[in-house]
Amino acid sequence: MSLLKVTELGKSFGGVKAVDGISFDLAPGELLALIGPNGAGKSTTFNMVNGQLKADRGSILLDGEELVGRKPREIWRMGVGRTFQIAETFASLTVVENVQMALLSHDHKLFATWRRAADHKRDEALALLDQVGMKAQADRPCSVLAYGDVKRVELAIAMANSPKLLLMDEPTAGMAPKERNSLMALTKQLVIDRGMAVLFTEHSMDVVFAYADRMIVLARGRLIAQGKPLEIRDHPKVQEVYFGSGKTFEKIAEKAAAVNAAVAGEIA
Repeated sequence: MSLLKVTELGKSFGGVKAVDGISFDLAPGELLALIGPNGAGKSTTFNMVNGQLKADRGSILLDGEELVGRKPREIWRMGVGRTFQIAETFASLTVVENVQMALLSHDHKLFATWRRAADHKRDEALALLDQVGMKAQADRPCSVLAYGDVKRVELAIAMANSPKLLLMDEPTAGMAPKERNSLMALTKQLVIDRGMAVLFTEHSMDVVFAYADRMIVLARGRLIAQGKPLEIRDHPKVQEVYFGSGKTFEKIAEKAAAVNAAVAGEIA
C-alpha cells in the first residue's frame, strides 16, 4: 500500500520544464532515494511535496489526501517532516529547547506567552533526543555542538510531529564518512521502529546504495529510471547520465553493500 503517490507531476519556470510529468510512489517503512545530476529537478520535486512550490499539474496524495495547493504548515501538521541540506536549528537555544519549540508549534502554542516554554513537554522532547542519541547533551547550546550532532538535533525536531513521511534534503552534506553512516543508520532504524517512510536526496552515492530500499533517477526534469539499487547500478541510461560512457556504479555499490551488511547486523 502506498503512503505517498505522485502522479504526472509537473512544474515550469518560464519556458523551462523543471519537472516534467514524473510519477512514483512510496510505501510505509521504505527509504526512497531521489537522485540525479545538478538541474535534474530534485529540489523542485521536494519543494512541491513539501508545499513550498505549487505544482502546475499532477497530483501528490498522502494517505489518499491531496497535498497540491496546501501550505507547508498544513502539510507539516498532516504528518510530513523535513530536514534541510544546511541544518536549521536555533543556535542560541539549548538542544532540548529546540525540540520543545517544534512541539510548541505542533500544538499551536508557539506564541502563547501565558505558559513558560521551558515547561512544555520537556519529557517528550527528551524522549525524542534519546531516539537520536542526543539526550545527554540536552542542556547544551546548539551553538557549541559538532555539525554531526546538529544534524541529529534537526532530525529530532523533524520527528516532533510524529511524521508518516520524512523528507530529507541532502541529509549527509558536509559530514565526514563516519558521521554520514551513523546518521543514515539511525534514520534506517527510525524507519523500522516507527514504520514511517523517508524520501531523501543525496549526492554521496555510497550513502544511496548502502541505505536506499529503492531509487528514482531524474534527468532534466524527467524520470529516467526507478528500481532497487542493483537495478539502478546496472541501468545503462543512469550510467550515461552520471558518467558518460565507460564507467559504472559497480565499485561504489560494492563498497555500499559492505556498509549495508554491517548496518543490518547492528540493527538486528
